[in-house]
Amino acid sequence: MNNVAPQAPRWPFAFVDGALDRADALRDNPGTLTALWPDARVVLLDDDGQALADSSQQLHAPSGSDLQGMPAGAVFLGLREKQAWFAARAVTVEQEAPQRVDLRTAAGLWSAADSTVFAQARALLHWHARHRYCGVCGGDIEFVRAGWLGRCRQCASEHYPRTDQAMIAAVTDGSRLLLGRQSPWPSRRYSVLAGFVEPGESLEQTVAREVFEEAGVRVLGCRYLASQPWPFPGSLMLGFMAQAEPDEPVIGEELEDARWFGPDEVREGLARDGRESLADGAPGIVLSPAISISRWLVEQWLAEIDGRS
Repeated sequence: MNNVAPQAPRWPFAFVDGALDRADALRDNPGTLTALWPDARVVLLDDDGQALADSSQQLHAPSGSDLQGMPAGAVFLGLREKQAWFAARAVTVEQEAPQRVDLRTAAGLWSAADSTVFAQARALLHWHARHRYCGVCGGDIEFVRAGWLGRCRQCASEHYPRTDQAMIAAVTDGSRLLLGRQSPWPSRRYSVLAGFVEPGESLEQTVAREVFEEAGVRVLGCRYLASQPWPFPGSLMLGFMAQAEPDEPVIGEELEDARWFGPDEVREGLARDGRESLADGAPGIVLSPAISISRWLVEQWLAEIDGRS
């Protein structure tokens, strides 16, 4: 029997590659986790969700033995080559580090494995911080199963980590790509459209509804391509390619602008560093940086267009 966790294919966007074996069976085995603790690596986050880092802005993840006892609220994240990884709030331990690094910066500076474990730690500790009381009776929540289950001390209701599903779609009329921008973004930054799934709604319905609400464009159909954890603070982006009518975009409340772009304009946008900006009057657009599935979806659309030419 093969006991090695299956590995997902490699992806060019962040927070996927290098994922831990989450070793769910160990969550109910405190004795084993205690034995693993001295040699474990521990990701430490401050109250703003930033990770402790060394002077080179790389991950500072001390061993369990460096921290001595396991701090209250420590969460078991999983295993990498038999070494355990945990996450804890930095204020619960005596540990100094010269830098603090946010998750977006880490995605560009760190290895895929380190930024992925940071994303997992950030999402889970954010859930802990925002779910201290029971939504049923208001009682205190006790976290069990190594931090993966919240149980009310008063009514015994169980609470699980929350993930908010959202669709993100490259919408095309066959020859052009629909892109939009929000007013807080850097000048000339555009992206594919995205939105959260509502209760009782399929993913396909979400794609059609969100695109019409945001841009007034009618979606004819869509197909799923890939997903990306997006822990800002706890979303899962579900990526689609959508076929739509060539409707003239009508701007809704969420977007400052939405328009169709041809392949040459998109190709020029991809050639720019996704972190730069353009002056208001400058020609061209800037697309999302490489850490995001948004940019990958644009690349998939352009590859399909080029493949047909």
